[in-house]
Amino acid sequence: MISFRIRGNEATAFKFLNSLKMIKLAVSLGGTESLVEHLASMTHSAMEPAKKEEFGITENLVRLTVGIEYPEDIIWDLEQALRTVNSTW
Repeated sequence: MISFRIRGNEATAFKFLNSLKMIKLAVSLGGTESLVEHLASMTHSAMEPAKKEEFGITENLVRLTVGIEYPEDIIWDLEQALRTVNSTW
């Protein structure tokens, strides 16, 4: 499991998430397939803004669990989604 920030804001993060072809958006992570979530609006949505800030849960933070797919497929999916939000990727 890894967490990373998308360069930009919440809209940019969702553009990235919606651009994924193979990796699925999910609230519960940890299956055999690669899954991704937007913490601020999903698992931590009820948390007070000050607590989110304290724990580093920003609007552009996403969390990824890597499944058992071919590594090349996972890398391809992440790269193509990142290209949609950052033309310099």
